[in-house]
Amino acid sequence: MNRHHISSGSRFEADIGYSRAVVAGDWVFVSGTTGFDYATMAISDDVREQAAQCFKNIATALAQVGATLDDVVRVNYILPNTADFEPCWPVLRQYLGQARPAATMVSAGLLDARMKIEVEVTALKGSAKRAP
Repeated sequence: MNRHHISSGSRFEADIGYSRAVVAGDWVFVSGTTGFDYATMAISDDVREQAAQCFKNIATALAQVGATLDDVVRVNYILPNTADFEPCWPVLRQYLGQARPAATMVSAGLLDARMKIEVEVTALKGSAKRAP
């Protein structure tokens, strides 16, 4: 099975020693992704906007290997403030409503106090096409 690494260009990948995503066969493992806009390295103060940016960043990584958000089979949400989770639901449904992956939400501190949500996904390339 071939292994391929995907980079977002974030300095954290080199500093910490990880990849935005790792592809192994048809599986795509996307690292915890925050709401930073990597083009500007800016982050919104709004948790819903951060959640949307998380999925834009994830979709960019998936597209590099021919996968989409509809191929996501597992998602983990990490939020420092549990009260921020419910306001994100419409955004989560917008991006993953078709895939309806298995999901977990954990409340934990994040690396930067500006970060209000982090999203990690696992995708199986082509699985959206096989779904009933």
